[in-house]
Amino acid sequence: MLQCNCTIIADPVTREALVIDPGDEVSRILELLGRHKLTVKAIVSTHAHIDHVGGLSKLHQYTGAPVMMHRDDIPLYQGMDIQAAFLGVAPPEVGEIDQLLTDGDVLQWGSLAAQVMHTPGHSPGSVSLYVPPDAGKISTAARPQLFAGDTLFAGSVGRTDLWGGSMEQLMASLRGKVLQLPDETVVHPGHGPRTTIGEERQSNPFLTEK
Repeated sequence: MLQCNCTIIADPVTREALVIDPGDEVSRILELLGRHKLTVKAIVSTHAHIDHVGGLSKLHQYTGAPVMMHRDDIPLYQGMDIQAAFLGVAPPEVGEIDQLLTDGDVLQWGSLAAQVMHTPGHSPGSVSLYVPPDAGKISTAARPQLFAGDTLFAGSVGRTDLWGGSMEQLMASLRGKVLQLPDETVVHPGHGPRTTIGEERQSNPFLTEK
């Protein structure tokens, strides 16, 4: 009901895939993986809010792929009962985190690679994944790609009024890291449509210079 964007990034030759933010609808994710004959090498959570992690444990059980998350969001993940009660829904199953992500880590699958950027603010352990244009052929235009979680949206930024949120940290992450990326970088937010760094630099009311 919260319409989180789950992303599957796959190498078309090796059929190895990375799954980002499986929030729900695991059967739909598995159908897509099966249709394209993909093998999941890692399951990455950009942050531990319930709408982004609801399918983590179940997808791990089906695929055996390691689950990855930043250390600073482990308390959020362990507090799933509280998050579920806040929304009035049943809590999803909580599993083990197999690998703790840190700023600067590089995740590799097939011919593709993504750099982990710690971008706190929306939550303490929020991360974004940056795929440079020379990392395989992720798009026909070979433009750099940023999988931003809930740090940056088209025309907006992540909310900071939830557990562990900080507007000061969020703006530092955006100005110090996200806006340092090339303008042509395609941004895939955790909710809503795609955008680019250049578009947000020019028109996002949170980012334009006053």
